[in-house]
Amino acid sequence: MPRVARKISNTKVYHIILRGNDRQDIFYDEQDYKKFLKTMKMTKEKYQYKIYAYCLMTNHVHLVIYDKNNQISKIMQSIAISYSSYFSKKYDKEGHLFQNRFLSKNVETKEYMCRLCRYIHQNPVKSGISTIEQYKWSSYLEFIYGEKIINREWILPMFGQTQKEAIENFIIFHSYEKKTINEEVEYEIIDKLTDEQTKKKIQEVLNIKDVREIRTYNKKVRDEKIYQLKNIKGTSKAQLSRILGVNRKVIERVMKTKNSKK
Repeated sequence: MPRVARKISNTKVYHIILRGNDRQDIFYDEQDYKKFLKTMKMTKEKYQYKIYAYCLMTNHVHLVIYDKNNQISKIMQSIAISYSSYFSKKYDKEGHLFQNRFLSKNVETKEYMCRLCRYIHQNPVKSGISTIEQYKWSSYLEFIYGEKIINREWILPMFGQTQKEAIENFIIFHSYEKKTINEEVEYEIIDKLTDEQTKKKIQEVLNIKDVREIRTYNKKVRDEKIYQLKNIKGTSKAQLSRILGVNRKVIERVMKTKNSKK
């Protein structure tokens, strides 16, 4: 199945996630983090793009990039190849370090950008590894103490008329915690599962071999089984319908009805 072309953002701004292959760790020590930051800085100069925010986590990276020349694929390929080469030599590892294709989502408004920035910077907190203020491998401290890699001009002025006021409000804004699951989902970029991957997930969740046997259950049991699939990320009601052989309207009804009773 051919890949769907990435949509060009009207603002030329993109939220990028680069993950380790099979979610393996891509950073083992401080030198690794520093090497990745250095690689980003070099590619910035080569491709003339801007970084508005970033956060390097153990097995993945969040980036917010302004790419005026529509070279996002070249940019990410350059970063991945350069860092992978370093990593392979240092740790004598073979095979792909990163997933074959990076994930991306268009950022179309400054308001969304501000909330996305907070979401990215709060990653270490949600993972339980650090506070925002103490984490060295995100752009948060650059917003407060000065630019090293990022460009603050698109975000910081949103928080105040003077730099001092903007930084103070930026800090306050980042102290807010997520209140709902919907806020969390809004900024995630989900890996889309293939039919085969989705089929395996269904087999694991329902502990069955033939996913289509769900059609033989009575209505009550069938609906309960369908609802158990709600937490499978990267799939859709249309895909579930196709794989299970169950009408899409049935799946939509089950999910809607169950959610309304919670």
